Amino acid sequence: MGFQINTNLAANNTYRNLNSTQNALGSSLEKLSSGLRINRAADDAAGLAISEGLKSQVGGLTVAARNAQDGVSVVQTAEGGLTETQSILQRMRDLAVQAGNDSNNDASRAAITTEVSSLSDELTRISSSTNFNGINLLDGSAGGGSGKLNFQVGANGDAASQITVDLSGANVKNIANTLASGTTATGGTTFTVDTATLAAGKSTFSSVSGGVTTSVTTGTLTGSAAGGKFASVDEYAAKLTSDSSFNSKYTVSVDKDANGASTGITVTAKDGGVVDTTAPAAAGLGTGSTAAATTGIKFDTAAHAQAAITAIDLQITAVSTARAGIGAVQNRFDHAINVTNVASENLTAAESRITDTDMASEMVKYTRANILSQAGTAMLAQANQSTSGVLSLLRG
Repeated sequence: MGFQINTNLAANNTYRNLNSTQNALGSSLEKLSSGLRINRAADDAAGLAISEGLKSQVGGLTVAARNAQDGVSVVQTAEGGLTETQSILQRMRDLAVQAGNDSNNDASRAAITTEVSSLSDELTRISSSTNFNGINLLDGSAGGGSGKLNFQVGANGDAASQITVDLSGANVKNIANTLASGTTATGGTTFTVDTATLAAGKSTFSSVSGGVTTSVTTGTLTGSAAGGKFASVDEYAAKLTSDSSFNSKYTVSVDKDANGASTGITVTAKDGGVVDTTAPAAAGLGTGSTAAATTGIKFDTAAHAQAAITAIDLQITAVSTARAGIGAVQNRFDHAINVTNVASENLTAAESRITDTDMASEMVKYTRANILSQAGTAMLAQANQSTSGVLSLLRG
């Protein structure tokens, strides 16, 4: 190789290596100072795409866990109101049992009615005052009237990421209206009966109470006459009474004309609902007519007090069912929170493995680059001095 000064190949080569070392040194400094292996897409394009997806899931799960905590708060608030509702209903039942005793005079029963009326007013107040963030929970208005509230407990937009809380059975306002003290019992629905066409078979009755429809279909009812027909209206009414499905929801009585002849039946819903007047699914029953139907319980007679006990028992059962449902969904929320937290922890670990810097490994790279940088700087200085011998030739 000739002795030349215009092109210093050694210096150029040293400079190129030093520039590469400086880039590596800068990259190591950036990773060490940020703690991240991926600071820009150029560091790892595929890793960046995966880590951003994981980051979205972790963020969503964190918020979802808070949503589930809100769900727990909502159901606990609702159950608090239902707990006191049940206590009030138990007190009402005690008063109804007390009123069923004919040792009470009119004044005593009036005092019982006064207390029950006050308790009913408290049920109404509970229904309107039990709310979470301005959402009434126990008056049937939650979820736009459906009684259902949806909680986002997952990070995605699918159905599996939501839990629905059904508060439709926790309508304390409807309970208060149903048990409003001082009104008459709900009127039954009267159906004409034609025994000539009343054949053996099943009968279906339905009623509506508080917007909830209850339908009951009996077992196969068979009369004593030829072909399984019923010999009389009384026999048909007796068969209805003996049917467990019908008897669990309704009572039946036989209507008679002025001569004492049976003309039809009157069906009354035990929950105080209005029985549908449409002819039930039984040949021989005509379209019914409903007596003036009002809700409520009375304590002026022993018979009314006994009816009140039955009506209150139905509401106690309804509240117990609602509380059981709320307790079940609270347990579900607790498990959803645990699952969400575990998933968030695991996804955070996965993101860390992709994006976080291995500080020990990166420090080794930094030390290597730092030493090479110092060595390269020294060698560049030497390379720049390597052509200075030309001056000796020129002076000679």
